[in-house]
Amino acid sequence: MSGGGPGRRVTLAHVAERAGVSRSAVSFVLSGRTDQRLSEETSARVRRAAEELGYRPNAAARTLRTGRSGTVALVSDFVASTSHANSMVRGALEALRDEGSLLFTVDTQGDPGLEAQVVENLLSRSVDGVLYASMFTRSITVPAALQRVPYVLLNCVPGPGVAARAVVPDEEAAGRAAGEHLLDLGHRDGVWFVGAFRPGFTGGAAWHGWSPLALTERLRGLEAALDSVGATLAGRVPIDADWDPHDGRAAVAGLLASGVRPRALVCANDAVAAGAYQALRRAGLDVPADVSVVGFDGSAISRALDPPLTSVALPQAELGRLAAQLLLGDPTGPPGPPTTADVRRVPMPLVLGESTAPPP
Repeated sequence: MSGGGPGRRVTLAHVAERAGVSRSAVSFVLSGRTDQRLSEETSARVRRAAEELGYRPNAAARTLRTGRSGTVALVSDFVASTSHANSMVRGALEALRDEGSLLFTVDTQGDPGLEAQVVENLLSRSVDGVLYASMFTRSITVPAALQRVPYVLLNCVPGPGVAARAVVPDEEAAGRAAGEHLLDLGHRDGVWFVGAFRPGFTGGAAWHGWSPLALTERLRGLEAALDSVGATLAGRVPIDADWDPHDGRAAVAGLLASGVRPRALVCANDAVAAGAYQALRRAGLDVPADVSVVGFDGSAISRALDPPLTSVALPQAELGRLAAQLLLGDPTGPPGPPTTADVRRVPMPLVLGESTAPPP
């Protein structure tokens, strides 16, 4: 009996010969069709023969037959190559694996020309859909080519008037959570936000000057929490270039040098908080006995700091998982493409560390 020897692809004909049935019967069984009157014994014999021979369906033929390739693409700026943000990829992979789909991931480093080339290349390969992702939450211009395939925006939102599904973290609620946590500890005065952009500045050169929505939304939530009890933010400490430890240290050092003695610092992210720790210690101030510190993102930095940082965590894996589920089919919404912007906001949990305490 013939079969797929070493280096030889096993075909439907090989399976049919092994099972003692016609090629069409094998095709019906392995494609899952139920409109043919084949006995369960015959179907079982076909599946057993396919397993014994190691038969794998031809992906190209399946695409021509069903119109679906079983593949999804994730196109991003820096997500797949950034250690923290790539948890979004893991979440998407988990959801797609449950549905038997494969995921292609491509980073464009924010290059519009490369992005257009990548998207066209993927569409020519008949991907079933695209997850279009950003490393940080921002408003984007949706590439025109994406209108030819189902897509979901991941960690970004469409520009005004664009009908698209999007999944983003609930940044404003995260800011409220940070503020409410400090209020619960008794903080009413001396609460500063560290990491505001100076007027006219949008983002570091490495991020192409993109303006993150997280900054304004986190600030809005923080101020809303304070306002709810009649308190106000003591001030905003600007940064010079980027949300990193160097700029966080310089910003807080400048605040302390001006004579200000803050009671609590809410930092734009965990990296800025790490810099704040350094500046406070150089000034002889203890965290949290003298100054409470809260960060955002829930990154590995927050757990590495001493004391561990209280941080509002980005739900990276959940973002990717929900975006993939929406791409595969939204059970909670109407069928077909969206007619308006449909933005889903995923809660950001407050992860308590040891960097906050009642005011001295």
